[in-house]
Amino acid sequence: MATPIDLTEYLPILIFLGIAVILSAAFVFLPMGVARLTGAHEPTAAKLSEYECGFPAFEDPRSQFDVRFYLVAILFIIFDLEAAFLFPWAVSLDLTGWPGWITMMVFLGELAIGLAYAWKKGALEWE
Repeated sequence: MATPIDLTEYLPILIFLGIAVILSAAFVFLPMGVARLTGAHEPTAAKLSEYECGFPAFEDPRSQFDVRFYLVAILFIIFDLEAAFLFPWAVSLDLTGWPGWITMMVFLGELAIGLAYAWKKGALEWE
């Protein structure tokens, strides 16, 4: 016969979840309420003017980006991760020995082939 589950063991978890939901709601809705009570809701020309760069946008802000922008971003992420893998590998090379060295050379070779392919296809060319 299966032992019955004692639901009182779950009470601290339910209390924790309840407090988390209350705090989350407070962090979201309290600033919105304070802004609603203290702020003016009449947009003026100064409020609607451009900020950040100081001049109006040249084109629709929802226009599509060139695909090359995304390719360069993906290549940046890949080679950034490569650098993140190289530091721990270099530190632990005395522990991993030749198998670790060979594995990293295969990894770097794959990345070099990918970079050569992207370069040949013109992914790094910018007009």
